[in-house]
Amino acid sequence: MKKILALSCLFAAFHLQAQPLRIATDVSYPPFSKQNPDGSIVGFDADIARALCDKMKAECELSAHDFDGIIPGLQAKKYELAIASMNISPDRAKVVSFSDMYFNIPGRLIAKEGTPVSGEWFKGKRIGVLRGAIQMKESSEKWGRNGAQIKGYGKITDAFLDLKGGRLDYVYVDATIGEADFLKTPFGKGFAFVGPVFNDPKYYMGSGIAIQKGNKELLAKVNAALKAILADGTYRSIERRYFSYDIYPHKH
Repeated sequence: MKKILALSCLFAAFHLQAQPLRIATDVSYPPFSKQNPDGSIVGFDADIARALCDKMKAECELSAHDFDGIIPGLQAKKYELAIASMNISPDRAKVVSFSDMYFNIPGRLIAKEGTPVSGEWFKGKRIGVLRGAIQMKESSEKWGRNGAQIKGYGKITDAFLDLKGGRLDYVYVDATIGEADFLKTPFGKGFAFVGPVFNDPKYYMGSGIAIQKGNKELLAKVNAALKAILADGTYRSIERRYFSYDIYPHKH
């Protein structure tokens, strides 16, 4: 009976180890992540996820989720980690664990070319942001409390549609996303970045990989894998597929 029990425990442990590592991402954010018609997920975040899995020698499953549902999904243990261009913040760090920063990009406003941004430009203005993103928190605290209308979107592409249609005055977004997903497309003709670069360290602490709170073993493995891909050139190679400039703010 003891042998049977021991074998059962061994099988259970083996079965647990054999389970793929479940990774969530947001596919509305090219070039960081998007979903092809065949369902495959591609982009910077997707490539980083696969590179980390390779270093950890782990089988991984990447799945698509709306950004504002990713942290609740981690809390509900629907997946073990999320690689979704998620800005590190003290509020988020209360409910998830963050890896070391893996890139840092400032925020920018997008509006019709020539739109002024000075003084109290924000009063009465309609500003679209990605719901749950750091830009929503920043814009709500800085501009929403002082007369702006802040509207959150489940997908930033929907905010671009409303900007194009005149239902928004501005979209506030990660600079790289705004450039690649809107300004460099035919759809973004007549629009531009306006105003200053926003990189207040209170909000822009860099983006990290979110992990279920308390999973110290996985956090250590992810950080070790991240250091490895920075050291051996894998990160740099992936970065160059998508960006003409360095999005990692330290030498690697």
